[in-house]
Parts: sequence; structure tokens; C-alpha cells
Amino acid sequence: MRIAPQGAPRARTLAAATRKWRRSGVVILLAMLGLMALAIEAAAQVPVPGKGSSRARKPGEQLEAAQYPVFEFHSGFWNNLHHVLYEQARIREQRPLARPETPNQRAGTLPKLSAGLPGPGEVLTAEEARAWGEAVDYYVRTLGNRDLLFDSDMTILKNRLVEMANCGDLSGRSGAGCASGLKAELVAALESAAGVYRARWWNEHDRANRAWIAAATPLVQEHGTLLAEQLARVYQSEWPTKRIRVDVCVYAGVHGGYTTLDPLHITISSGDVRNQGAAALEVLFHEASHDLAEGVRNALLREYRQRSKPVRRELWDAILFYTTTEFVKQAISREGTAGRKRAEQEAYWDRHRLTARGWQNFQRALDRHWKPYLEAVMLGSAGPDDIERALARVVEAL
Repeated sequence: MRIAPQGAPRARTLAAATRKWRRSGVVILLAMLGLMALAIEAAAQVPVPGKGSSRARKPGEQLEAAQYPVFEFHSGFWNNLHHVLYEQARIREQRPLARPETPNQRAGTLPKLSAGLPGPGEVLTAEEARAWGEAVDYYVRTLGNRDLLFDSDMTILKNRLVEMANCGDLSGRSGAGCASGLKAELVAALESAAGVYRARWWNEHDRANRAWIAAATPLVQEHGTLLAEQLARVYQSEWPTKRIRVDVCVYAGVHGGYTTLDPLHITISSGDVRNQGAAALEVLFHEASHDLAEGVRNALLREYRQRSKPVRRELWDAILFYTTTEFVKQAISREGTAGRKRAEQEAYWDRHRLTARGWQNFQRALDRHWKPYLEAVMLGSAGPDDIERALARVVEAL
């Protein structure tokens, strides 16, 4: 999955990342269940003034060390509607909905993650059909061909809709705080579609989001402390000290999820088959790793430039995926993991190996040069410069 900063890139290098790792801030997870329960309970099924998917918190609020790592889950109406309309526009235009699972498979031939709306046999009233059709038309004309992550306007729109979670409208009719400031034509499209979405599909989508959160929560409770510790050690960084906001939507782009920084904000699809079961644990910590591993990205860019090689930007994401997957695989394979059958484990790793994501060219280099570094970190024998040496060898081998 991919990542882009919301604001100006932060200057973070591997040298800066060698600041002292605060073990006490990573290894204790005492308040996870209570905090997650609060976030889930705060998610209203229908946003009306004073009720919504997000409980209020002060800007920049931080948690005590005993509460790491904390993912604050949300299922928000406006953000879900936005992503559904984006998906429906791409369906109409026959644009890819998911990244190919094999290198030679065209994205356009993949099964749709969700069907067009309305579904087969579902009949809308004339007014509903007009309102929904006009909203999809607007997204086809203006947003369906844009990138959810790398287009800064799409990031701004997503952020604003998240902020409007407690509002029943976006034009300010229900109060000055609900005047979104978005383009009038966009507001009209979203508000027009909102009535249809509430009446027809929102309850089902919200239930799916809540079910995904309920399934992911015990996995994070059981394994999150150790995973946060391991990833912080690998990247010579600190686990984020603030709550990590995770917005769960029925659709979240071609990769099934994406992450923006400043602040760290994860969007994950509850309907994507790649995010189910043990993969929920991987996707959460993989996405959160982007906040830890900017130094890795900078080091890779330096290595490519020093060798006058074309930059392969997807290598950074492949390394984060590879690293998180290695540790998640260890975590769920340990004896005593409740309800985890070996057949389920094997099926998960078969689906999520690098070759299944078009990164097969990186597999050998990472196995040979990056995995030994991971093992040295876990044994406590890795030196402060070993991460840069490992990255240099990976780039040289490709």
C-alpha cells in the first residue's frame, strides 16, 4: 500500500532516527480494549447534529506511555459515501478497482470489490435514481480518475469529510460548524446522494465496518505490543505517541487502504478480501510503519543516486510489507494463538507473499540481504549502521 504526506515532507533521516528508543512507550498495552471500545461505540450509524463516528478529542492530544499502541477506529458516514461514489464512478468508467494480484493480470479483469449500486433486483424510486445518478455523474466528471493518495486535493477532501463526521449536512444548514467550505457543486452532489445512501446501503456498510473493527481488535490486543516493539527496533525509531486514527470504509482504493502523514491517518477497506483475518493485523501495522520508516525511504533514494540507478519507488513499500509480514507470520504461528488453524495460516501467507503483489523481483534480494538484518535486530546483535548496509546491499542486488 502506498503513502504520501499531507503537508510538506518531514526531514527525517536514519541518522536522526537513531534517537533513543523508548521501550516503555512501546511494550505496554494496558488500555487498548477500553480505548477501542470507546471509539467503536462513538460511531453513529446515521450522522445527525451532535452524533457521529468520531468522539471529540483535543488537537495534538497525546496518550500516556501505558496506552501504546492505540488505533482509534471510526466508521464515518460522509467519508464512506465519498469513497463509495468514487468507486461507483470507476465502475461506470471501467477503471481498475484493485491492484493485480499477479504480475501478468490486468487490473481491469479483476473481480469488483463491490457491485454497482443499486444491486441486481434492487429498484430505486424515480427520485432516488435521479439523485444517486447525478452524484455518480459528478464523480465521473471530476474525481473518479484522480488518485486518492497522491492527489493533494483528494487528501484535503478526505480530511474535511472526516472532520464533518458529526454533521447531518455539509452546507451549514444544521449549524455554522457544519459549513464544510467545499465546492458548492460537490456539496450538492454529496447531500443529494446522502438520503439515498442512508436509506439503502449505509446501515449495511456500517455493520461491515464495525464487524471488521471487532475482528481486528483482539488481534491487535494479542500481538500489537510485540509488533510495535519489533518494528520500532528495526527502523531505529519510536512508535507514534499519539492515537493513530483509522477510518474504515467499505472501499478504500486500488490497494485496499492508504496512509497520509502529518497527522498519521490510515484509511482501510472493510470489504477488500486482502484485509481479512490475520491480514487485518498486517495491514494496520504495515500502514502505521510508514510513520516510522521515512529514514528507510531517504536511505534508498541516496543509494539509488549514488549508483546512478533509476529509482524504484515501490521498493520502499515492499520492504515495509516484507518486514511487517515476517513479524506477523511469527506472531500468529506461535502456539497458543486462539482459534488460528495452520491451514488458515498457510492460506494467508500464500495470498500475501511478495510475488502475489507484483514484487517478485524483490523477493530474492530481500531474503538474502534484508532478512538477515531483521534476524540480527531480534537477536540484539545489529549495530547502528547495519540498516544502511542492508539497504545498500538490497539496492546493489536489484
